[in-house]
Amino acid sequence: MLSTFHYKQAFNLESGEQLPELEITYHTFGKLNKDANNVVWVCHALTANSNPFEWWPGLFGESDLFNPKDHFIVCANNLGSCYGTTGPASINKYTDQPFFAHFPFVSIRDIVSVHNLLREHLGINKIHTIIGGSQGAQQILEWNISHPDLFENTILIATNAQHSPWGIAFNESQRMAIKADRTYYSNTIDGGIKGLAAARSIALLSYRNYLPYKTTQSEKDNSKLNEFNASSYQRYQGEKLVNRFNAYSYITLLNAMDSHNVVRSRISLKDVLARIKAQTLIIGISSDLLFPPPEQFELADGIKQSELKIIDSNFGHDGFLLETKQLTQLITNFYQSTKKNKLITKS
Repeated sequence: MLSTFHYKQAFNLESGEQLPELEITYHTFGKLNKDANNVVWVCHALTANSNPFEWWPGLFGESDLFNPKDHFIVCANNLGSCYGTTGPASINKYTDQPFFAHFPFVSIRDIVSVHNLLREHLGINKIHTIIGGSQGAQQILEWNISHPDLFENTILIATNAQHSPWGIAFNESQRMAIKADRTYYSNTIDGGIKGLAAARSIALLSYRNYLPYKTTQSEKDNSKLNEFNASSYQRYQGEKLVNRFNAYSYITLLNAMDSHNVVRSRISLKDVLARIKAQTLIIGISSDLLFPPPEQFELADGIKQSELKIIDSNFGHDGFLLETKQLTQLITNFYQSTKKNKLITKS
């Protein structure tokens, strides 16, 4: 079920700026059981929405590991996105105009604070499992650190404790592409769309790697001089994103990803990760160029009750969305490893 929570108070951001109020769009699936111990909370990645049944099939579905028959599944759209939660296309109550490029800076911690407001609104006091990949898992780390008693089981996929210079460089290249499109400065809903398409093309190179391009985009016609498969594929992916997203939300969420650093204003990485109390499964992907396995090794070294698994995939970072059979098996094994972890089901 798609719902919206209207938070009528001012919301203070980590930057010191303020939003006059919030709308938080979220999906729920299934029902909270009588013991309130079947909550599965999903944190989504960069351009996803609050419906994991759309973008994570094979892991979330009527017959999948996470299903509404057994679990109360919650996923909120991220602050700054364009799928219902307050973002750049929202109306600024102070000006009666959309924010667009004037939307304030949002950090991962701000996104987590919004999730926690929704949790309190829903009356959820314990989360059996929280799961997410990439930017979604960055949120989960922050939430575990700020509210360590809230979670029983945490599943972190393809993520890190601090966004890397490599990742920031990719994000800056995307921002440069968007802002090179001068329509970005028009502050209209279609502003910067050509730049957004180019940005998505850049991003895709970090999500995949050499092998999947060679496998799927190689030419069978050796006489070609131009209009190569890889070229049309990049344009197609750019157009797909333009049809469902906007440049202002994209930049907002790239900025949030760059802000991710669990040590900021804290003592040390060792101290911060030691705060996490949940049983934690950390999953990396062997071919991930954007969040390579050494970043998951670092998390496993610091989180006390954790286990680390690396899956083999030819899909690079996108493996966290596509390798659902491997993920299902790893998560099932994780739940079976201790009785305390066991996934709550009706059977």
